[in-house]
Amino acid sequence: MSEEEIRLPEMRAGVIAAVQALADGEYQRRVWIDRIYPTPGYFDDFTLTFNILEDAAILDDPYAAIGKTLASEGEARALSALSDRLLRIIQEVGAESPDDAFLASPSWNGVIEAARSALALMTR
Repeated sequence: MSEEEIRLPEMRAGVIAAVQALADGEYQRRVWIDRIYPTPGYFDDFTLTFNILEDAAILDDPYAAIGKTLASEGEARALSALSDRLLRIIQEVGAESPDDAFLASPSWNGVIEAARSALALMTR
Protein backbone atom coordinates (compact mmCIF):
# COMPACT_ATOMS: atom_id res chain seq x y z
CA MET A 1 0.00 0.00 0.00
CA SER A 2 1.38 3.42 -0.91
CA GLU A 3 0.99 6.59 1.10
CA GLU A 4 -1.37 7.84 -1.62
CA GLU A 5 -3.79 5.06 -0.58
CA ILE A 6 -3.86 6.16 3.08
CA ARG A 7 -7.38 7.37 3.87
CA LEU A 8 -6.30 9.76 6.65
CA PRO A 9 -3.05 11.35 5.43
CA GLU A 10 -3.22 14.32 7.82
CA MET A 11 -3.65 11.96 10.78
CA ARG A 12 -0.74 9.87 9.45
CA ALA A 13 1.40 13.01 9.42
CA GLY A 14 0.47 13.57 13.08
CA VAL A 15 1.34 9.97 13.94
CA ILE A 16 4.71 10.33 12.21
CA ALA A 17 5.40 13.58 14.09
CA ALA A 18 4.52 11.89 17.40
CA VAL A 19 6.74 8.90 16.64
CA GLN A 20 9.53 11.27 15.59
CA ALA A 21 9.27 13.07 18.96
CA LEU A 22 9.43 9.73 20.77
CA ALA A 23 12.49 8.73 18.73
CA ASP A 24 14.54 11.82 19.64
CA GLY A 25 15.87 12.01 23.19
CA GLU A 26 17.55 15.37 22.58
CA TYR A 27 14.23 16.86 21.38
CA GLN A 28 12.47 15.45 24.45
CA ARG A 29 14.92 17.08 26.85
CA ARG A 30 14.93 20.39 24.97
CA VAL A 31 11.18 20.69 24.37
CA TRP A 32 9.42 18.54 26.97
CA ILE A 33 11.73 19.26 29.92
CA ASP A 34 13.51 22.57 29.25
CA ARG A 35 10.52 24.04 27.36
CA ILE A 36 12.71 25.47 24.61
CA TYR A 37 10.23 25.55 21.74
CA PRO A 38 11.21 25.92 18.07
CA THR A 39 8.69 28.73 17.41
CA PRO A 40 6.45 31.07 19.41
CA GLY A 41 3.11 29.47 20.19
CA TYR A 42 4.54 25.97 19.85
CA PHE A 43 3.84 23.37 22.51
CA ASP A 44 4.64 19.70 22.89
CA ASP A 45 5.06 17.27 25.77
CA PHE A 46 4.84 13.55 26.40
CA THR A 47 1.10 13.67 27.18
CA LEU A 48 0.30 15.43 23.89
CA THR A 49 2.48 13.00 21.95
CA PHE A 50 0.87 10.00 23.65
CA ASN A 51 -2.62 11.41 23.05
CA ILE A 52 -1.95 11.83 19.32
CA LEU A 53 -1.17 8.11 19.07
CA GLU A 54 -4.14 7.24 21.26
CA ASP A 55 -6.54 9.42 19.24
CA ALA A 56 -5.33 7.80 16.02
CA ALA A 57 -6.15 4.38 17.54
CA ILE A 58 -2.52 3.36 17.17
CA LEU A 59 -2.12 2.23 20.77
CA ASP A 60 -5.20 0.00 20.96
CA ASP A 61 -4.89 -1.87 17.68
CA PRO A 62 -2.28 -0.70 15.18
CA TYR A 63 -3.31 -3.43 12.73
CA ALA A 64 -6.77 -1.85 12.44
CA ALA A 65 -5.05 1.38 11.34
CA ILE A 66 -3.61 -0.19 8.17
CA GLY A 67 -5.04 1.77 5.26
CA LYS A 68 -6.18 4.61 7.53
CA THR A 69 -2.94 5.96 9.02
CA LEU A 70 -0.55 3.05 8.53
CA ALA A 71 0.61 1.74 5.18
CA SER A 72 1.63 -1.82 5.98
CA GLU A 73 1.67 -4.73 8.37
CA GLY A 74 5.34 -3.92 9.03
CA GLU A 75 4.39 -0.45 10.23
CA ALA A 76 1.63 -1.92 12.40
CA ARG A 77 4.07 -4.42 13.91
CA ALA A 78 6.56 -1.63 14.70
CA LEU A 79 3.83 0.57 16.19
CA SER A 80 2.58 -2.40 18.23
CA ALA A 81 6.06 -2.78 19.72
CA LEU A 82 6.13 0.96 20.49
CA SER A 83 2.67 0.77 22.02
CA ASP A 84 3.75 -2.11 24.26
CA ARG A 85 6.72 -0.10 25.51
CA LEU A 86 4.63 3.04 26.07
CA LEU A 87 1.89 1.25 27.96
CA ARG A 88 4.46 -0.60 30.07
CA ILE A 89 6.30 2.58 31.04
CA ILE A 90 3.07 4.38 31.89
CA GLN A 91 2.19 1.50 34.19
CA GLU A 92 5.67 1.56 35.75
CA VAL A 93 6.03 5.32 36.19
CA GLY A 94 2.38 6.34 36.58
CA ALA A 95 0.14 8.10 34.09
CA GLU A 96 0.12 11.38 36.01
CA SER A 97 3.90 11.58 36.39
CA PRO A 98 5.81 14.56 34.96
CA ASP A 99 7.73 14.13 31.72
CA ASP A 100 11.10 14.06 33.45
CA ALA A 101 10.01 10.95 35.40
CA PHE A 102 9.37 9.10 32.14
CA LEU A 103 12.69 10.20 30.65
CA ALA A 104 14.52 9.16 33.83
CA SER A 105 13.05 5.66 33.79
CA PRO A 106 15.43 2.83 32.87
CA SER A 107 12.71 1.71 30.43
CA TRP A 108 12.72 4.98 28.45
CA ASN A 109 15.57 3.97 26.13
CA GLY A 110 13.38 1.06 24.98
CA VAL A 111 10.67 3.57 24.01
CA ILE A 112 13.19 5.60 22.02
CA GLU A 113 14.51 2.48 20.26
CA ALA A 114 11.01 1.24 19.38
CA ALA A 115 10.09 4.70 18.10
CA ARG A 116 13.23 4.87 15.95
CA SER A 117 12.40 1.50 14.38
CA ALA A 118 8.81 2.59 13.67
CA LEU A 119 9.94 5.94 12.28
CA ALA A 120 12.41 4.29 9.92
CA LEU A 121 9.62 2.18 8.44
CA MET A 122 7.15 5.06 8.21
CA THR A 123 9.55 7.47 6.49
CA ARG A 124 11.49 5.27 4.10
